[in-house]
Amino acid sequence: MATILDRVSSPHDLQSLTLEELEQLASEIRHELISTVSENGGHLASNLGVVELTLSLHRVFSSPQDKLIWDVGHQSYVHKLLTGRRPDFTTLRQYGGLSGFADPMESPHDPFIAGHAGNSLSAALGMALARDLANKSYQVVSIIGDGSFGAGMAFEALNHTGHLGTKVIIVLNDNGMAISPSIGAFARLMNRLRLDYRYEQAKGGVKRQVARLPMGRSAWAFSKEIKSRLKRALLPVSFWEQFGFVYLGPIDGHDLRELEAALHRARDYESGPTLVHVVTKKGKDYPPAESDAIRFHGIPPNGGAQSPVPSYSQVFGQTAVRLLRENDRVVVITAAMLEGTGLAAAAREFPQRVFDVGICEQHAVTMAAGLAAQGFIPVVAIYSTFLQRAYDQLIHDVCIQNLPVVFAIDRAGIVGEDGKTHQGAFDISYLRAIPNMVVAAPRDENELQHLLFTAIHAGCPMAVRYPRGSGRGVPMQPEWQELPIGKGQKLMDGSDICIIAIGPLVYAALEAAQQLAGEGIGCAVLDARYVKPLDAELILGLAHKTRRLVTVEENAVAGGFGSAVLELLEGSSREAAKVECIGLPDKFIEHGPQELFRSLFDLTAEGICGRMKKAFPELWVRAPVSQQ
Repeated sequence: MATILDRVSSPHDLQSLTLEELEQLASEIRHELISTVSENGGHLASNLGVVELTLSLHRVFSSPQDKLIWDVGHQSYVHKLLTGRRPDFTTLRQYGGLSGFADPMESPHDPFIAGHAGNSLSAALGMALARDLANKSYQVVSIIGDGSFGAGMAFEALNHTGHLGTKVIIVLNDNGMAISPSIGAFARLMNRLRLDYRYEQAKGGVKRQVARLPMGRSAWAFSKEIKSRLKRALLPVSFWEQFGFVYLGPIDGHDLRELEAALHRARDYESGPTLVHVVTKKGKDYPPAESDAIRFHGIPPNGGAQSPVPSYSQVFGQTAVRLLRENDRVVVITAAMLEGTGLAAAAREFPQRVFDVGICEQHAVTMAAGLAAQGFIPVVAIYSTFLQRAYDQLIHDVCIQNLPVVFAIDRAGIVGEDGKTHQGAFDISYLRAIPNMVVAAPRDENELQHLLFTAIHAGCPMAVRYPRGSGRGVPMQPEWQELPIGKGQKLMDGSDICIIAIGPLVYAALEAAQQLAGEGIGCAVLDARYVKPLDAELILGLAHKTRRLVTVEENAVAGGFGSAVLELLEGSSREAAKVECIGLPDKFIEHGPQELFRSLFDLTAEGICGRMKKAFPELWVRAPVSQQ
């Protein structure tokens, strides 16, 4: 049977729908979201919460002429359904299919890339200034969550927008959460405004009762101005007005009439910036997501069968608890990623020494530097892609002062379905260029715990990078081992060729070496363990012995681990070797399964062997033919 959603192929199709049809459409959209995201994985609760808001935005504004900029973009699934992408919606987050975020290369209805939080206000101001300079008249709307609003960049843009007085509309989607509940003074301000929203609802009921009394209407009108002044004194609405914004709200984010009325008012103001404060319910109308919005913020494909092997994030979290218990100078910091980095248990046990700073990576790193300057040992748990946002703080606040800050870098390498905005492809390249920084990568979860133990005793900045997903299932040694900084480990010996691998790809290198042994080729394998400093003595010795090196890393080849080995050889006057570098190509990697991309980029045993055959064909010319 045809649905109302079947009749919507563009935002224009929404204009003729009645209120009852829009409410039915909202229900159909939620059904489509639950069905697709349950199968493909993705961000569910946040999208369920913005259905009515998205419908209202597309009824009031004319996309793509008007620019709707979704902050983060993980809540843009409804927007995709309404802008001609429904036929491809089943490909969401699949290789070659729709992105899980807003992407201008996917649709003209996505005016700006969105994957990291807090950039939409700056982008909106830039687009609005471009509009004014070009004497055009389109609307520019940023849709940003209260979690993202706490980012420093958002406040910078808010400050500049208010100063310029440029016509920009900010829709603040306030559900009280980022992934976890929003924290900080700004979150407290939002809580007070939400109380105002409930106050307005209660006031409407009282007004109706008073109006039935003799002279009730006159009495209500007489008290209105007094109540208004009292409310403005007690509630922080003037906060926005002091920034130069017209403030509308709080608005019920699931009331289509109220939403459209507020958006019409914002659209029709002749000049100046406007903030529309919309209160929504994360996971709306899906009881499991409403009751546990953290769990249903992002869900794995097909329910995600639980692996019996703990993930690297879980191992990090368990190790953090041990370190906190054993050393009262250890503190842990994360930027709105308590659950994602595995720190929820640590936060419960050590609430005074585990800090969630919100979506504020720059602040997290410099706060860690301040703690380190006063004798503490901070561990900053952060995704590789988000650490990019704090690069100046890494250099200026941590490394110039050589402060002992530990960086536990989660999601290093290929992350999978989150795609190009989230791939941890660059951290080796951008970290190893910084003086005083030690960079390491464990080959498995057992080595992860030991490298973290090593890092808190290193006395200098040290980064430990590890991938997304399950570990190897290796036995976890109960006793700590301090792994000497700058020392690798030779795992196999051979005289024909040497594979130098970093991180879990060491196991792919071992498998490749075993395959080569069956072809009569002696292959050494070195677990480099440290990107910086390199184990120069061991690497140069193997280069002298084999004259053929292969480096393997899950990082961009440009400036990565292989580049470090090439620089080492170039700086040595006595060693020359032919080197083949295997890693991630010089392009942004789209969304799709991790193992698919590892296969495409030769980061498997078969891929490594294939690359060696192309790079060193002479070995196969002289090698004896296998008897198998």
